[in-house]
Amino acid sequence: MSDQPAPHYLAPGVTRSAKIVVAGAFGVGKTTFVGSVSEVAPLRMEEPITEASVGVDDLRGLPHKTTTTVAMDFGRIHLLGDRLALYLFGTPGQTRFRPLWEGLTEGALGALVLADNRDLDGCHEVLGLLEEQRTPYAVAINVFPDAPRYPLDEIREALALDPDTPLTECDARDRRSCVYALITLIEFVTSRHAPVSLVEPRT
Repeated sequence: MSDQPAPHYLAPGVTRSAKIVVAGAFGVGKTTFVGSVSEVAPLRMEEPITEASVGVDDLRGLPHKTTTTVAMDFGRIHLLGDRLALYLFGTPGQTRFRPLWEGLTEGALGALVLADNRDLDGCHEVLGLLEEQRTPYAVAINVFPDAPRYPLDEIREALALDPDTPLTECDARDRRSCVYALITLIEFVTSRHAPVSLVEPRT
């Protein structure tokens, strides 16, 4: 028997936990986002993109993408001075995985939808699904280096977002901006959707 203390899978001060879905279109940066913020080694369920994807997955603008998420990405982060544990579930981007999207959003406190200025139309189906399921969400524009920049009020209009839906920018490779996007979502959900509460973690 080792004298070393048992590892803490959650920070000792955690009093609440929540499930958060990271959603968005194919190639928008969900896997990178989860990997940037997760405090544990992220679980990635990816497969190589093969010729079977030709004519099925739209690879325009993604010449260097070689893998795709086929089930989900999973990570965990602590916020609020380690009192809140967020379990992050990244969805696959292709619309053929819609049944999986529906399953992953079940029981979620909210969703962070990543969007790409080069293809804003790509996130409309995700937004529609979240609204159908009454899952509260915020939108974060993943700022790709070669993507055009638009004022956020123009993007809000293009996506037909409600005035109170949070809209921000982030760089999926940058942990700080990703954490800010998550905090924006949490503040929105907890202040405007009182029936949806944070849960006490099991001991």
